[in-house]
Amino acid sequence: MKDKKHGGRPRLSPICNEMKLDFPSHSKNESFARAAAGAFIASLDPTASELSDIKCALSEAVTNCTVHAYPDKIGTIRLEIKLREDGTVILTVKDKGVGISDIAKAREPLFTTDAAGERSGMGFTVMEGFSDSIKISSKPGKGTTVTLTRKLSGKRTS
Repeated sequence: MKDKKHGGRPRLSPICNEMKLDFPSHSKNESFARAAAGAFIASLDPTASELSDIKCALSEAVTNCTVHAYPDKIGTIRLEIKLREDGTVILTVKDKGVGISDIAKAREPLFTTDAAGERSGMGFTVMEGFSDSIKISSKPGKGTTVTLTRKLSGKRTS
């Protein structure tokens, strides 16, 4: 349905549920974020594959916070999830860490700021592969926000 108030773009489906969760950037909390998101998203009855994809993309976003946003300290990660009535899942992962100076470069496959060479530089590539869309905003010294969107199929099979 087109909406003249929104420049002719279709109106977004209303939010049917949402949550916010703050947790420390300990690496062990990546699995906690996955479990919390999975439990919350379950109300939309995603397929196992859809849920796995969403959790994988979320894992990469949270791992980026623990490794890159707060390289020398423990900071706070905020996970926000919005569920739309049309089955769209919107995950937002925010930090107040070091930020990203060149987002385009950071999105390139195999690019990493990890001088030790322990990271593959595939985080954003993985997020893109398991999401319908990804939006990244960042300010050096102020933090980064990554928003992942995934529309569920609505086709549930046993």
